Amino acid sequence: MTGLFERIVLPVVTEEDAETTCDAALDRVADADGRVVAVHVVEKGGGIPDKASVEQREERADEIFSVVTDRCDAAGVPVETKLTYGTDIADAIFDVAEDVDATAIVFSPRHGSRWIQLLTGDVAHSLVTKSDRPIVVLPDTEAN
Repeated sequence: MTGLFERIVLPVVTEEDAETTCDAALDRVADADGRVVAVHVVEKGGGIPDKASVEQREERADEIFSVVTDRCDAAGVPVETKLTYGTDIADAIFDVAEDVDATAIVFSPRHGSRWIQLLTGDVAHSLVTKSDRPIVVLPDTEAN
């Protein structure tokens, strides 16, 4: 039987988010002899001009992936990174999870007011309610 943390998709948005999520997840992944597929989604505007160039977004993703790679290397966890583009962030994450046959999608919720979440579509809510595979929501280790 496959373990929950055997092959996880780890969505990351910022360097701070990557640190928080890695801090919460990597011990569990290491204990399961698992691996991480870190994914960063560049949200496309669907006809609306993007705020930053493709090159700027790719550089930003490299900075975020560097945090994940460093943390995974320190924990002895194999890691792969995937940069993807989409108009729906949750759907883009689901596509990566399907492509890599992930055993789970693992994340720490982003902080922000409920108003911000309502205005931005609340990706966490979509992940939890629309996934075809297990979702693991980890606590923010800094908040505890």
